[in-house]
Amino acid sequence: MADTVLYEVSDGLATITINRPEAMNALNIATKVALRDAVQAAAGDDAVRAVLLTSAGDRAFCVGQDLKEHIGLLADGSTSVMSTVKEHYNPVVRALTEMPKPVVAGVNGVAAGAGFGLALAADYRVVADTAGFNTSFAGVALTADSGISWTLPRVVGPGRAADLLLFPRTIKAQEAYELGIANRLVPAGELHAEAEKVARALAEGPTVAYAAIKESVAYGFSHSLAETLEKEDELQTRAGASEDHAIAVRAFVNKEQPKYLGR
Repeated sequence: MADTVLYEVSDGLATITINRPEAMNALNIATKVALRDAVQAAAGDDAVRAVLLTSAGDRAFCVGQDLKEHIGLLADGSTSVMSTVKEHYNPVVRALTEMPKPVVAGVNGVAAGAGFGLALAADYRVVADTAGFNTSFAGVALTADSGISWTLPRVVGPGRAADLLLFPRTIKAQEAYELGIANRLVPAGELHAEAEKVARALAEGPTVAYAAIKESVAYGFSHSLAETLEKEDELQTRAGASEDHAIAVRAFVNKEQPKYLGR
């Protein structure tokens, strides 16, 4: 990995840190490549049971596209300047949303544009009380990318999503919590510790069940009730056959704390 993205696996938790605090963790090409590689590595590693996506510093989670680099590419007449959506953003968002393991975003500051999209691609967002969110795209005459046209309406509803995309503004942390963008709001100084605590709890949990929950929720958004009930049956059969389920039942009967294996 490039030093603009740090990747570490410890006790089943993969921690991915965007590491450009001097640039408010903006995404230049090198960072996007490293981020894509890190997320895909976590998705494909059986030793990883949960993922924590966060950023260095305390000013910004990620302000999206590095516009300084972007301007330079436009000035050079690069024909591939917009290929970053297909080459970088789409693979990252698909890996985050589709991996069969929970993803926690630790949002330590401003999340704008693609940075907002990355946060929304996580399953759970722990947010500093000094953080803020902004779609940003229309402000630079661009449309939504990084999956935000799919994720944002599912979190806040289509009407409010249209408002936030057409009229970009900064959503402060408290409002983000009220809208459901933030799942847990914490003092800024406690953000990294709390986000890691949440992610580690998930890594130690019944990850077969978590994967099924993640799949069923995504499936239910685009299928009928009848189809979703069939999917729930399929996924419950899978979860019920897992070692984790047997461990959980034994622990419940014996009044013990279960120690899950993730299988």
